[in-house]
Amino acid sequence: MQSVPLSTYRIQLRPEFDFSKAVGCVKYFAGLGVSHLYLSPLFEARTGSEHGYDIVDPTKIRNELGAESGFVELAARCRSEGLGIIIDIVPNHMALSSQNPFLMDVFRFGPSS
Repeated sequence: MQSVPLSTYRIQLRPEFDFSKAVGCVKYFAGLGVSHLYLSPLFEARTGSEHGYDIVDPTKIRNELGAESGFVELAARCRSEGLGIIIDIVPNHMALSSQNPFLMDVFRFGPSS
């Protein structure tokens, strides 16, 4: 289902407010007339990150938020209530950390990375 966002509600995901907590709010948001949930950030962050904007792997959904299964559950609930999802993807949110395999690859192999 593709649709143009008419009204969004931004959810700042963090371990204290994860996918399962967001699932519990979807019906409320739908009742307010929200068309899309704007999720930020949801990719794997460095160990101990409180805010999640220090991403170490943009190919994995953050375990502390409920991992891929938690995201799938939230997406299904949104779909059942007629809501879409917008995912915040910002390249400069990558962490300068040894836990970032992409950065470590650049350090190891330089231009041939």
